[in-house]
Amino acid sequence: MFHIAFTFAFFYLLWRFVLPLPVARGWRLFISILLLVVSKVHWINDALYGNMWSFEAPYLVALFVGWLFCAFVLLFLLVLLGDGLLLLVWLTRGRQTRNYFAPWVAPVAMILAVVTSIIGVGNAVRVPDVKHIEVPIPDLPASLDGFRLVQLTDTHISRLFPKKWVNEVVARTNALSPDLILFTGDFIDGTVGDRIADVAPLADLRARFGVLGIPGNHEYYFDYTKWRERLARLGIQLIENSHVELPLGDAGLTIVGVTDAAAVGYGFSGPDLDVALHGAPKTWPIVLMSHRPEGAQDNAKAGVDLQLSGHTHGGMIAGLTHLGRFANQGFVSGMYEVGDMRLYVSNGTALWMGFPIRLGVPAEITEFTLRVAVATGRGLDVE
Repeated sequence: MFHIAFTFAFFYLLWRFVLPLPVARGWRLFISILLLVVSKVHWINDALYGNMWSFEAPYLVALFVGWLFCAFVLLFLLVLLGDGLLLLVWLTRGRQTRNYFAPWVAPVAMILAVVTSIIGVGNAVRVPDVKHIEVPIPDLPASLDGFRLVQLTDTHISRLFPKKWVNEVVARTNALSPDLILFTGDFIDGTVGDRIADVAPLADLRARFGVLGIPGNHEYYFDYTKWRERLARLGIQLIENSHVELPLGDAGLTIVGVTDAAAVGYGFSGPDLDVALHGAPKTWPIVLMSHRPEGAQDNAKAGVDLQLSGHTHGGMIAGLTHLGRFANQGFVSGMYEVGDMRLYVSNGTALWMGFPIRLGVPAEITEFTLRVAVATGRGLDVE
């Protein structure tokens, strides 16, 4: 489906962008070949490396290829939008007015695609800022008021997010002096052999109660058994359909983790919250790590107080985030109230290098401070 969609985009651009260009036939042929190659860059990557998820090229090459693909996608969207506007002008103003504006669609779309892609890719590869959020939880024990969690997710450590970038993320996270670090999946893109140096700084993450994590779908694409072992050596405890109990004063906090739905296709157990909650204290607040936000309604009914998810990358482009809702049960970015549960869907600390763009949807390192909730006319609030 992925390759079919971008094949359609190529033929649409060939028809509506390349053929109308007022340039020599040789230039139109060159532009056509360039667009075809860019539209098939993931298929080419699959042929070269056995999968489409990690492009093992030098940083600048990976950055350039990422920019080309993002520019291709934006060009398609802008030409499609321009044609929609031309149709509207034709229906409301007539053919003559439509013909006046038609020659401007291609050059304006091209300039906007090139410039916007440069900005978007630059936004994508920068080290994210910290986002601070206070989370009111009903009946939170006094010993947990002020407890601070830091969520990292979707770092997609790769040639585009290498060791230097990881070092800076670790430094910003440690500067928060959190009580607990939770990593909600998609640590990497690439094999253990390819990423062993890039992931090494994760061993320097520091929190009072350590680092807990779950696998995302991308861990399964690159031999999850090996990645589970490597992450454990880095001091990251992965909890798969299980939970960890953190006693604090006269109460405590239960951290629950479930696997990703992709696990089933690779011979591992899929997400199972019932199994994960088995034997957990009945009265302690529950924080759930689930890579995907889907299933939130069932999780709320099971007694989860706070669900932390990622996977969506926040939709990456403002205005297109609504498309992501269809694939994620309506949850794309930010905080949601689902029954008595709070669901937070992070924009991600990074994103997949195959489409590295952010426009109006910044990456984040997210710090949560748990607070005692009080009832107000607007619902639950911080005491």
